[in-house]
Amino acid sequence: MRIAIFSGSFNPVHNGHLAIAHEVIAQGAADELWFLVSPRNPLKLDTDLWPEEDRLMMVKLAIENVPGMVVSDFEFNLPRPSYTINTLNRLKERFPQHQFLLLIGGDNLSIFHKWLDYQKIITEFGLIVYPRPGFPIENFLLNPNITIVSAPLIDISASFIRKKITAGEAIAAFVPFKVDSYIHENLNIFKL
Repeated sequence: MRIAIFSGSFNPVHNGHLAIAHEVIAQGAADELWFLVSPRNPLKLDTDLWPEEDRLMMVKLAIENVPGMVVSDFEFNLPRPSYTINTLNRLKERFPQHQFLLLIGGDNLSIFHKWLDYQKIITEFGLIVYPRPGFPIENFLLNPNITIVSAPLIDISASFIRKKITAGEAIAAFVPFKVDSYIHENLNIFKL
């Protein structure tokens, strides 16, 4: 089975993430998509990172009963920080029956050469890339290990949502209903 790995902090998961995930499956770029919740991103400061169990729970709630989508805490038990190539290698060892493809945005593709063992990721695993405004991807269209999916350009970011929560503003338009409810039930955790 071809598994798209959508790795991220999902701090919190939002409608933009879900729109991309739906398009990956709908366009046949992968048979299944795994939301791999990262405990810590080596390229980001994690001072505003919500507890990993809460972020995992919100993704579970967001994709509950959605065919072809799975939430995973696989990286929670890996040495930290877990670089993408290490995670992919471990996934390949643990699930040799699957082909893993890394799902990234065009913004990450523009800096992909800075990632640890980026060439190995492309050649041994492959990429699925969704466009992001201001980041051209035309130069990568001919690479057989890079699949481009068209996805709606939804201008939502997790940091924007966190700011709204801190300001006491509604976020229901930006996150799934169950995620909105979970955040409001646990505001003491999520107010920054």
